[in-house]
Amino acid sequence: MATTGERVGLTYVFDAYCAWCHGFAPSLRAFAEARADHVDLRVLSAGLYTGARALPVSAHPGLVRESVRIAELTGAHFGAGHRRTVAEGSTVMDSADAATGLEALLAQPGVDTLRTLEAMQHAWFVDGLSLSDPATYRVLADELGLSPLAVACSYAAPVTRARARAALRAVRRLSVESYPALLIATAGGNHHRLGGPLTRVEELTTAFDKYMHRVSAPLEGTCTS
Repeated sequence: MATTGERVGLTYVFDAYCAWCHGFAPSLRAFAEARADHVDLRVLSAGLYTGARALPVSAHPGLVRESVRIAELTGAHFGAGHRRTVAEGSTVMDSADAATGLEALLAQPGVDTLRTLEAMQHAWFVDGLSLSDPATYRVLADELGLSPLAVACSYAAPVTRARARAALRAVRRLSVESYPALLIATAGGNHHRLGGPLTRVEELTTAFDKYMHRVSAPLEGTCTS
């Protein structure tokens, strides 16, 4: 485990439209709470559905099958609103818009990062709300105790979309190809991945503690004071 007072940077690569991220949310929260004294969490939007992949849900016929499988494996809840939206088929999943919405929410004073991620996932995977609709962010702001007007203005601001694009570029530089991805920064500027979408909290904390013990242990044959 990290020594007392030592804080470690973790990067969580997440997409609000990623069903596996929805299934991973309880493990992430439990891990972050268990290691709250040692971890600083940065969230980057993955860009799962951008460019040519930003299409109506009807263009992704495997979504229902995927959600059923994820629910079975993780216990994640997929609500009636989500099922209706998928069945109707016209809503476009655009991860660039979702990334902009995330930046707009996280820019607000006093915001809780994990609660914000969970609220966005709930909006899509339970209520079936479009993450491209500005009205969705007013709803989320109200749920999170934030100013709906401030969030709406931030969502519409070019600087917020620029921050979202920067986050998407940062993910591409990390060369992460599957999500969710929880990454620990290494001394050399690289990243070590902790677990995967089905990794339970006990396994995450064990992997984190083992990694921190390994990197903090003195090398054999070196001098110690």
